[in-house]
Amino acid sequence: MIRHMELDDIDAVADIWLDTNRTAHSFIPPEYWENNLEAVKEMFPQAEVYVWEERGEIQGFIGLTGDYIAGIFVKNQAQGRGIGTQLLHRAKAERKELSLHVYRKNERAAHFYQREGFVIRSGGIDENTGEAECMMRWSR
Repeated sequence: MIRHMELDDIDAVADIWLDTNRTAHSFIPPEYWENNLEAVKEMFPQAEVYVWEERGEIQGFIGLTGDYIAGIFVKNQAQGRGIGTQLLHRAKAERKELSLHVYRKNERAAHFYQREGFVIRSGGIDENTGEAECMMRWSR
């Protein structure tokens, strides 16, 4: 079930954010994610966040700021079941266009977004991590 995040969900969502970032971005020191966790938790209520919940437990979420996808995060053990796809489809149903940044080394995510109709529009370097990234955009 997809629903809006509630304030009581923030710790569960933050745990998924941290675990998924450490796994998907093994090329970035885990301390980077750990050091940013509290700031990210403070930003969750300011964003539009949808969670995927099964049997009372959050399995994943998508965070949006306007038409920008801040990220799609799915628990490692729940990946490959279409949760991320369903969360993205929810965002697509409510927007005419979406954009996001993805690290070039995160090939799995880049392929996922391309499969979902996103096109690379530009490239650059994330000044916070020094890693190459690309900006992708989708529109109807």
